Amino acid sequence: GKVPASSVLASAPSDRNLEAWRDLGCRTTHCNLEVLQESTLVFLATKPHVLPGVLQEIRPAVGPHHVVVSLAAGVTLQKLQRLLPAGTKVLRLMPNLPCVVQAGAMVFARGSGASDEDAALLQSLLTSCGLCEEVPESYINIHTGLSGSGVAYVYLFAEALAEGAVKMGMPGGLASRIAAQTLLGAAKMMLETGEHPAKLRGDVCTPGGTTIHALHQLEKGALRATVMNAVEAATERARDVGKD
Repeated sequence: GKVPASSVLASAPSDRNLEAWRDLGCRTTHCNLEVLQESTLVFLATKPHVLPGVLQEIRPAVGPHHVVVSLAAGVTLQKLQRLLPAGTKVLRLMPNLPCVVQAGAMVFARGSGASDEDAALLQSLLTSCGLCEEVPESYINIHTGLSGSGVAYVYLFAEALAEGAVKMGMPGGLASRIAAQTLLGAAKMMLETGEHPAKLRGDVCTPGGTTIHALHQLEKGALRATVMNAVEAATERARDVGKD
């Protein structure tokens, strides 16, 4: 809600990709250069292999007043700055899927030409989509393994929680809703209390109670080590994409 839809101009090769933008009240075009002519803040949301061609196309129109934000996975600030005019204000952003429900987790890093004001503008706009933090560029691949891919780990865990309840006799729809609310509530407590998750986990456990018996089973299954391995694997793959 910080920018009126009429102030947004979206460009894509096909009408199919632009329909959603039109439904929101945004203006659309098939000409990338038109976006540069009418906008100062420009988001590049393409597949990594497509981005160099787009940068080559728009390079003649990029001026010192533009702020260029790339969402392309694996494309480094160094490469972005090399493919754009010297001194261009460039930032690299990595969002995750829950941004679509304004509960995302985003990190961004800025290139050498971007100022504190440029970073503050981007952060101010994106806080309406969730948590947004400025980080060193080396953290972006880690964020991909932690949060970008991590959404899928959480869905898998939620599915398992619900299926466990179904096994014990609860209807599937109710089990899924309760699993989702359980995850939402636990996450909210982490954010609002600032407590370490181990502290909050300990608060749930009572001597000889249900939770400690359940946690023992999770430890037998090496849940923590498996999740840590998943974050590591996704981070390494994100790094490999950048080298391809």
